[in-house]
Amino acid sequence: MKKIIFTEKAPAPIGPYSQATQIGNTIYTSGQIPLTAAGELISGSIEEETKQVMENLKAVLEAAGATFEHVVKTTIFISNMDDFGKINGVYGSYINEETAPARETVQVARLPKDVNVEISMIAVL
Repeated sequence: MKKIIFTEKAPAPIGPYSQATQIGNTIYTSGQIPLTAAGELISGSIEEETKQVMENLKAVLEAAGATFEHVVKTTIFISNMDDFGKINGVYGSYINEETAPARETVQVARLPKDVNVEISMIAVL
């Protein structure tokens, strides 16, 4: 049975979706953008944006009883591949390199609210 995951420590959905869903022991997060739980859009450096995204994901995972150690797959969408190294640096500060999940990074034409980075994850408890 599908369980809806919600936390007030991450931004509320801005459309017909959940922060995450859980089926059995698998958690699927929705893509997180650099929006605070209070609804403030972070539009500083790409590092600041990525940090907010990772903090949002951390909060959603924690609401499901998981951590970044449970993540098995990450998808990163970025508006400019030239930012890859900076995004990767922030992402890597949250992820244990020895147990890092599978991942792809894709440059896209546009993201919601014209942000520069969006990340989603799949975790297994």
